[in-house]
Amino acid sequence: MGAAMRRIHVGNALSAFGLGFTVPYLYVYVAQVRGLGSVTAGLVLAVFAVAALIVLPFAGRAIVRRGPLPVLLVALVTAALGALSLGLSASAATVLMSAAALGAGQAVMQPALATMIVDCSSSETRSRAFAMQFFLQNLGLGVGGLIGGHLVDTTSASSFTLLFAIEAAMFLLLVAVMATVRAPRAPRVEGAPGQSGGGSWKQLLGNRAMVQLCVLGFVLFFACYGQFESGLSAYGVEAAGISTSALGTALAANTLMIVVAQFAVLKFVERRKRSRVIAAVGLIWAVAWAVAGYAGLGHGSQTMATAAFISTYALFGLGEAMLSPTLAPLVADLAPTGLAGQYNSAFALVKQLALAIGPAVGGPLGASLHAPYIVVFTLFSLGITVLAVRMGRQLTDVQNQPSLARSRVVTQGGAPADTVAAAEA
Repeated sequence: MGAAMRRIHVGNALSAFGLGFTVPYLYVYVAQVRGLGSVTAGLVLAVFAVAALIVLPFAGRAIVRRGPLPVLLVALVTAALGALSLGLSASAATVLMSAAALGAGQAVMQPALATMIVDCSSSETRSRAFAMQFFLQNLGLGVGGLIGGHLVDTTSASSFTLLFAIEAAMFLLLVAVMATVRAPRAPRVEGAPGQSGGGSWKQLLGNRAMVQLCVLGFVLFFACYGQFESGLSAYGVEAAGISTSALGTALAANTLMIVVAQFAVLKFVERRKRSRVIAAVGLIWAVAWAVAGYAGLGHGSQTMATAAFISTYALFGLGEAMLSPTLAPLVADLAPTGLAGQYNSAFALVKQLALAIGPAVGGPLGASLHAPYIVVFTLFSLGITVLAVRMGRQLTDVQNQPSLARSRVVTQGGAPADTVAAAEA
């Protein structure tokens, strides 16, 4: 791992640490501490999603034209200003504007950092690099949330101002760290569709494998991440009688599973076809939903129901650990030369869309229609398996299993390994 990659990983950890400081407490801060009510607090959470959906289509084009580092630095400064302003805001209008700035900056960070990882890695190191990114993100979020929880005081607005100021400081510290990165710039192909926004999107939509991956990604994020703090938690409280402390333990079990299992599963994942790994995740998550069904619909004791509910989150964590070295590298390998930023932004857009729709659908369903909720999302998980197998037929052998490649050059834009090797010669 070179110096540039080390700084990128430090950047991922710092950004996650800063977000972990504030994200779990946003609702309480807006609704109770500032006294703006639950409606405004809900709008703040919606603004995060809307801001991301607005800026991500433009972020990909900017990354292709300017490179990921300048885009990242602008996003970090924007997020820092949004966080600091949010901590000082006392009216609904300023809170919403601040949340929009923080949400937009946070959304653009993801594809910019992912593109920098692509530029600084090879086909042999990319899976491990993205696994490290996911590991550090979860560790940063967990540690940030833990420390933030001990700093906040719901009777004191100044404690939350301190929290948001620390988050802003983390983003500005990250600006200083990332400004020293000397990453290799992805080559630009003159006259390629990437030079115009419409052309690059048309080329992306013409890539059948990428389109299928985006559909698959939407289902993945909708059926998992989109349910964590909405439908699944509502189901646990209403159907399984889970206490808030047990819900916190379940979220901790998810993070712990990721931290413990991430590098244990990495070698297994690297030797398998990516489509089969994703298909296996669908089966694991189907089992997780079945266990959740037992927790809420079974007739066991409350202790058994709680244990089953915590196990559900742990099983989700195992699937996440398998996906982190699989999905992002596959997006990079499907991108034509110079368009990794566009493809990363498109996939981030799909993720944000799923995270916006997931809670809206899953929340009411999990709170009131318990059995249908479990059946629907079990079927979604099995659908992940079917979609992954179908997508695998669109991939070249090297895209599906990079360990087969005889070259260190990443297959780009669907070119077979033999073509890449011949080009090297």
